[in-house]
Amino acid sequence: MKSQALGIWPRFKAKFIGDRAFYQMVLGLVIPVIVQNTVTNFVNLLDNVMVGSLGTAHLSGVAIANHLMFVFNLSIFGALSGAGIYGAQFAGAKDWDSFRETLRLRLLVSAGIAALAVIIFTRWPVELLSWYLQGEGDPADSAAMLQCGMEYLRIMLWGLLPFALAQSYSSALRDAGETVLPMRATLLAVGVNLAGNYVLIFGKLGFPAMGVQGAAVATVISRVAELLVVAAVAHKNLDRFFFLKGLYRSLRIGKELAKEIMFKGMPLFVNELLWSAGMITLAQILSTRGLVVVGASNIANTFTNLFGVFFFSVGTAVAIVTGQSLGAGDEELAKDQVWKLMFFASGLAVVLGALLAVSAGWVTQVYKTEIEVRSLAAAFMRAAAFCFPFQAIANCSYFAIRSGGRTLLTMAFDSIYVWVVCVPYTYALVAWTSLPIETLYPLSQLIHPVKAILGLVAVRSGIWARNLVGTKAEVSVQ
Repeated sequence: MKSQALGIWPRFKAKFIGDRAFYQMVLGLVIPVIVQNTVTNFVNLLDNVMVGSLGTAHLSGVAIANHLMFVFNLSIFGALSGAGIYGAQFAGAKDWDSFRETLRLRLLVSAGIAALAVIIFTRWPVELLSWYLQGEGDPADSAAMLQCGMEYLRIMLWGLLPFALAQSYSSALRDAGETVLPMRATLLAVGVNLAGNYVLIFGKLGFPAMGVQGAAVATVISRVAELLVVAAVAHKNLDRFFFLKGLYRSLRIGKELAKEIMFKGMPLFVNELLWSAGMITLAQILSTRGLVVVGASNIANTFTNLFGVFFFSVGTAVAIVTGQSLGAGDEELAKDQVWKLMFFASGLAVVLGALLAVSAGWVTQVYKTEIEVRSLAAAFMRAAAFCFPFQAIANCSYFAIRSGGRTLLTMAFDSIYVWVVCVPYTYALVAWTSLPIETLYPLSQLIHPVKAILGLVAVRSGIWARNLVGTKAEVSVQ
């Protein structure tokens, strides 16, 4: 028995633990993303605290408007994902001409989505925002939340196009293994956002106090700043970012490549659109238990995003590392890398989940809202913390499946799962039970362990590991 036990460790280590060079490579990719996302989420926390100091109606109104921004942001992410699959593999194959074509397509598609979003949010703002204001509570509070949400959304529309174009550049740079410039651009943007919020929300340095409108103006300015930095610096340093040379010299996008990217990318775009719509639908279902849930959910999500950024960022490494290995024709290496990255991410998630659960009671005290809102937010955070390891596994599984171009499987794993399992399950809990929200919310989080199991099965099968760019013939038939 002892000899068998001794034999388990070498096999476990070989499968789940990499060597020093592996982790140096992974951390080189992940740390800039972690820094970028941590600072972004920390500034979001400060934003929430500043807006929350104006009152619960202001906090909830901005939170509701940001649900719509969330759908837009994820739609951009989904639209860029199809080109990202090919971009990472072209980078692995050192085919930079084709890589540039993927970036041109990203810019065109993301600009089109931004234009469509402006039309939708301009045409039906009241209907979209009112969807979250159907829970129990004072009608006057509901009206105040709607007014704040409208004021915020109206200004945020100006930032949609800069955001879309900046994400197009950043995603292409990351696919090429250049994660530092997107990080720097985001750090500058969040600094501008934070300073702008302080000045414009509260009326400092001679500026008028604009409240939630000031928060929106600061965000728009920060998104313009991010685009200017990531695009201008990249094009100014073409010796380093050589793969951007000639990007605008031609608008050429190969017809066959465009068809393949659209064929692979459409399920990813639809997936992100449906997934984000599913997430805001879940939030809406829970909000019917009272307007207090809106504010508490916003606070809880802000902190869980801040703690979760470390293990969620490992998904970026999965996409880049496995995508480049697949593009180089080494499917077995890609499979080996996924297991090591998944183990790394889930280990981080255990530690961070414990920290979040322990600190939930006191970190919410930074918000100057009602005690009921803060205590409910802490309960939500503890439930989410328990599911961190499962979310880490599911996140890595998602990016592994996506890296090989299995977009329909990706869609089934992600958005279809949300609409077929998560939404009906949560609706049944809310509509068919009289459980208090403090009990109901943890039960709603049981969707994460099930998804993690499905992800493990999909990754273990290995059907996701495919080289899409080995030859033109291979590309045309995938």
